[in-house]
Amino acid sequence: MDIAGMSVVMNQNKLMEDTGLAVMKMAMNTGKETAQAMTEMIEKSVNPNLGQHLDIRV
Repeated sequence: MDIAGMSVVMNQNKLMEDTGLAVMKMAMNTGKETAQAMTEMIEKSVNPNLGQHLDIRV
């Protein structure tokens, strides 16, 4: 293979690697955002007074 052809192949491989990493970072960021949103939703849904008092009449 000539040098020009090898250069093209190497550049294509680097582009594919960089693209894969960029997609992976986007997926990780989306996962983090989803986890944060779920955590906030769970924290907001919890009633801290629930189960603290028991009303009993005999």
